[in-house]
Amino acid sequence: MTSTPAKPMHPFAILALSIALPGSGHVFSGMPARGLQFLFFMIVIGWATSKIAPEQASFLGRYAGGFFIYALSILDAYKIARIKWETWRYAQDQEKA
Repeated sequence: MTSTPAKPMHPFAILALSIALPGSGHVFSGMPARGLQFLFFMIVIGWATSKIAPEQASFLGRYAGGFFIYALSILDAYKIARIKWETWRYAQDQEKA
């Protein structure tokens, strides 16, 4: 008989953390390096977009690259958390059976 893995954080909690602070969802999912990578690329691509964008562009247009990476980070953290959650739930169901 194998031991049950620890209960992971709920995916909606990870989603809320990811929206509130970029990269934090990955950290709480147990993947801090991935969260830091997303944060780094968000800053770098946001900076690059701000240098390329025309002066009359809106704030969102100037930093569009950073916002795009931010959105991908949110989706990725939720996907990872959801997979971990469902894997844990499946293990719980198998243990009961």
